[in-house]
Amino acid sequence: MTDITIFYLEMTSREAHQQAPLKAELQVNEAQIKQAKVNRFLYDLIGESWQWYEKRGWTIEQWEAYACADDLRTFIGYIEGSIAGYFELKKSGVDTELAYFGLSPAFVGRGYGGGFLSQAINTAWDWPNTHRVIVNTCTLDHPSALGNYKKRGFSVVDEKLVTYED
Repeated sequence: MTDITIFYLEMTSREAHQQAPLKAELQVNEAQIKQAKVNRFLYDLIGESWQWYEKRGWTIEQWEAYACADDLRTFIGYIEGSIAGYFELKKSGVDTELAYFGLSPAFVGRGYGGGFLSQAINTAWDWPNTHRVIVNTCTLDHPSALGNYKKRGFSVVDEKLVTYED
């Protein structure tokens, strides 16, 4: 058993965003044709290093209900044709949640995180009727994750200690 801390963050105005530049070689595209197996692949590719476990046991029907929902958008970052990372945005009323965000293992630690996160934040604010952007991270995520969110302008609004069964 492992104790982890979950941090809940928010950004309540576009002006709070502390922009980091997106490196020119990182191309970000929305996956406009929804495919549950793509979301499942990205979740595994990015999340394996950080012990993302909540959806690992999902059936393909659960993935389809999640990934093909009208309130979910998926964006994939590419460098030289390879998947560098992805993020998912989920709309709930006037909140846009950065549901998942991360870099694939080959691109971690190479200076792409800040700009890629800024791209995700800009895209969230561009979604009509967004009044707040929210995200959560935890102590299982990359050690720089919380700091990157704070540098970009997110504020911690709550934190919770939970026990995770290994």
